[in-house]
Amino acid sequence: QVQLVESGGGLVQAGGSLRLSCAGSGRTFGSYGMGWFRQSPGKEREFVAAINWSGGSTAYADSVKGRFTISRDNAKNTMYLQMNSLKPEDTAVYYCAARNNGFVVTTTNYSHWGQGTQVTVSS
Repeated sequence: QVQLVESGGGLVQAGGSLRLSCAGSGRTFGSYGMGWFRQSPGKEREFVAAINWSGGSTAYADSVKGRFTISRDNAKNTMYLQMNSLKPEDTAVYYCAARNNGFVVTTTNYSHWGQGTQVTVSS
């Protein structure tokens, strides 16, 4: 069982940057496939980015490709999402997720979820 805690959200102006972190517990963190998702009021949770167990394979939603970078440091049991050139439409609660299968998965089919961190981008 892994527990996930997100941090790094906040209020930023359009064009700015934020880095989200997702700290995981447990010895098996390095074997999990992981992802970032976001949800805005009235909308379904949507895929943002995913990374495999080693960090060697990643995937991104088209809406964030070229602006966001997902990475992980298994020695620190932490995953990151570097968000640059932020837009007002990036405003959402961002969730990190983990699954026992260590591969990249772009659907919400994850078994472990964090509590979320709010990102607000002002115009």
